[in-house]
Amino acid sequence: MSEIQEWTTVIKPKDKFWSIDFKELWKYRDLTTLFVKRNIITQYKQTILGPLWFVIQPIMTVFMYMVVFGGIAGIGTDGIPQPLFYLAGTCMWHYFSDCLNKTSNTFVSNSGLFGKVYFPRLIVPIANVTSNLLRFGIQLSLFIVVYIVYAIIGCEATVNWYALLFPVLVVMMAGLALGFGILISSLTTKYRDLQILFSFIVQLWMYATPIVYPLSLVKGKTAAGMDLYTIMHLNPVTPVLETFKYGVLGAGEFIGWGWLAYSFIFMVVLLVFGVVIFNKTQKSFMDTV
Repeated sequence: MSEIQEWTTVIKPKDKFWSIDFKELWKYRDLTTLFVKRNIITQYKQTILGPLWFVIQPIMTVFMYMVVFGGIAGIGTDGIPQPLFYLAGTCMWHYFSDCLNKTSNTFVSNSGLFGKVYFPRLIVPIANVTSNLLRFGIQLSLFIVVYIVYAIIGCEATVNWYALLFPVLVVMMAGLALGFGILISSLTTKYRDLQILFSFIVQLWMYATPIVYPLSLVKGKTAAGMDLYTIMHLNPVTPVLETFKYGVLGAGEFIGWGWLAYSFIFMVVLLVFGVVIFNKTQKSFMDTV
């Protein structure tokens, strides 16, 4: 009987920089699970309150929004109780920003690990996006509890069938964060100034997204004569966030399938472009990190 030879090393032509080895990613799925567990455990390590911080943070954030934007600034919330309105926005935004901040430091924060052993580098940002679902789930549970309390006392917020789009909206948020994150991570390996600039942009980005104010209040034109309402829609996070708020709160009006499709297409194009740059950078990033 002839013995079947199994090769330990395969020499093959150089892959195209836009190619993605999905088989390899699936082969290392156990490693992805380990990274997810590592991210969750390190968040709780050496903390007294542990996961309770995921509840305390949105509560304190919502309280400050109520004082500053609802009280001092007097910004309305489309008739929705302020805690519900602010929680709906902060839950989605915190998931997006957390995924974005962590994936944008993929190469720099994992350079020591990447320099010692090979595995598909795309696993790390995927694990970051996946592990953040736990935090998002805890904060979403807080929103549901507050929602039930207001429903008992007779709140006018009503869930409609657009809430069924919730799984799609979460995938879109994760895709946008992953796309932007791996793109920025690829650029910051060589230009560290971009890392500082990007952290500042994320802070401003929150105020360019209707989280602490309803989109119905955005009116008028910019100094260049452009419609401010349309500019707000060009933010790919806005249609996702507004659809979620309209679905679970019933406030305002549905932003439209066209703008939702725009965000989805934007996410797909961004992911493709981000992976292209990521694959190109991962081959030589150790020379610049």
